[in-house]
Amino acid sequence: MIVTVTALGADTFPKLLARNADRFGRRPAMRHKDFGIWQTWTWAEIFDQVRALAAGLHRLGVRRGETIAIIGANRPRLYWSIMAAQALGAIPVPVYADAVANELAFVLAHAEVRFAVVQDQEQVDKILSVSDRLLGIEQIVYDEPRGLRDYEDPRLHAIDDVIENGRAALADPQVTSWLDGEIAAGKGSDVSIILYTSGTTGQSKGVMLAAAGCINAAADTVAFDKLTENDVALAYLPLAWVGDHYLNFAQGLVAGFCLACPESSETAMQDLKEIGPTFFFAPPRIFEQMLTRITIRLEDAARIKRALFHYFIEVARRYGEAILNRQPVPLHGRLLYAIGKFLIYEPLKNVLGLSRVRVAYTAGEAIGPELFSFYRSLGMNLKQLYGQTEAFLYITAHPDGQIHPATVGPAAPNVDLRIAESGEVQFKSPGMFIGYFKEEAKTAEALTGDGYVKTGDAGVFDPKTGQLRIIDRAKDVGRLNDGTLFAPKYIENKLKFFPNIKEAVAYGDKRDFVAAMLNIDLTAVGSWAERNNVVYGAYQELAGHPLVYDLVEKHVADVNRMLADEEVMAGAQIKRFLILHKELDPDDGELTRTQKVRRGFIAERYAPLVKALYDGSAESDISTEVTFEDGRKGMISARVKIRDMDMQAGTPLPRREAAE
Repeated sequence: MIVTVTALGADTFPKLLARNADRFGRRPAMRHKDFGIWQTWTWAEIFDQVRALAAGLHRLGVRRGETIAIIGANRPRLYWSIMAAQALGAIPVPVYADAVANELAFVLAHAEVRFAVVQDQEQVDKILSVSDRLLGIEQIVYDEPRGLRDYEDPRLHAIDDVIENGRAALADPQVTSWLDGEIAAGKGSDVSIILYTSGTTGQSKGVMLAAAGCINAAADTVAFDKLTENDVALAYLPLAWVGDHYLNFAQGLVAGFCLACPESSETAMQDLKEIGPTFFFAPPRIFEQMLTRITIRLEDAARIKRALFHYFIEVARRYGEAILNRQPVPLHGRLLYAIGKFLIYEPLKNVLGLSRVRVAYTAGEAIGPELFSFYRSLGMNLKQLYGQTEAFLYITAHPDGQIHPATVGPAAPNVDLRIAESGEVQFKSPGMFIGYFKEEAKTAEALTGDGYVKTGDAGVFDPKTGQLRIIDRAKDVGRLNDGTLFAPKYIENKLKFFPNIKEAVAYGDKRDFVAAMLNIDLTAVGSWAERNNVVYGAYQELAGHPLVYDLVEKHVADVNRMLADEEVMAGAQIKRFLILHKELDPDDGELTRTQKVRRGFIAERYAPLVKALYDGSAESDISTEVTFEDGRKGMISARVKIRDMDMQAGTPLPRREAAE
């Protein structure tokens, strides 16, 4: 069924907010944990706050068609700022909270921002530090006043003051009437928001999205997953990421469900347990971190508990997904699974904060099939979606009962999907972007002659299920010199299934063999080191320890055995690997703000290491510039060891164990 904005009675988000205030007025709309206490706002209260904030921003000079930056973590007042800007016909431009000053300066300058709403002192300081490049910034509104009391810049305003000024203005019936007129004047064709891409393959681009397209797309998926005003979601992912804007902001306004903001990024997983969401989204990295926490805690458990865990996890692996998909399962399998559910699966989900989850998604990058199946085997209705900012997220999604780990599902509702002759995935969708801001040439380059968006991803339709399989970024898929298919992301995901490996970057295109650069997970390997009396002072020392190399070598060998059992990938086993002397970091340009590997940049940055991997060297010296938390630059030097691996024959893989 096609649900349109006409059916919803609103073609902009401020109109949806007004509808929700009328329909769900006393129901909780947002929660935020502050100083350890959860605060709640109803839909009626938020509507009142947004109107007052909109009037206050107008007093500061915000006008229709102008851009306004929203910078910070997930905070109710920052979400309200997005709505308030839209109510005035202005265009919000969210910016990643952890963006360094140069990144922030690029976005604000490119988007021609004159106004900014920021979370705290950190964001104010970043803007002021590049003020010579942002001469157009006229007003800065901040949410958290701590540390800003002695700042004398006349452009700074506390958001509470802006709201109160707006509320005072709305006491005049003429101003109230004017604001109602501004909201009513909004059109579905208006640019609702500009979201900047993660910049995996180059400079970020500002994606312009229309209000009606966003609402139509969100309405389709709300119906698809049967989301209602009774659902609860945790908003902990970057405010500037399309995933948050779609799954939390847009779907929340369409369905009327409650959005909970954590106290901080550090407490998000603890807050997850307290709020108990029914709708949950996480990129693969979060699920990997959860699995790492499980394995670390398991090592401290008694031997009988470890034995029970491993036994029932094997039961879950054998029967769990089939039961979840309502497929035939022998009676003894159902009985064993029921016991495991009582003893292991439900307590485990409760510890992770996932016990109330009715539907969960993962996206952002490809998730390893093993990791995906692990969570589904516990009875969690985890699904994959595939999307892009240019699509306003959804291109494909798994329907209930039709979930296959190796695929990302069929086309999402009302999405037209095809595979070009080149193997590239292309689409048209309800939420399809208008274009790139100030980038007409790049907009034209992103579209085919008949109006489909080029994703840049290589994919195939699975012959058994008809669902889409993403192989890798089209530009990243290649072949070894002997003709063997090389899909780096596929190999990297297998490596990252092991809790001790946090990140992996594989190389092999137009080379004789596959080599990999790895990051260890400091939490997991640090716990292992403590149990095994391995002394270290910092990440660099631990990463270079011979025993850590031995530990990681076992995981690489396991991955090689997995690859050996796959006819197409058997020749793409990892022949050499090294453990990097530092963690890959978005501040250093090695990862995007959404934690995607910037493979080309890493190859250039660590060129001596890549060269050593392929010239037979046993070690290589490297000096790398790093960015500290306060923005200062420094150098880190190391001698990185390289380890050779044997190619594996196709043999059954033993059960994966945590670090011992």
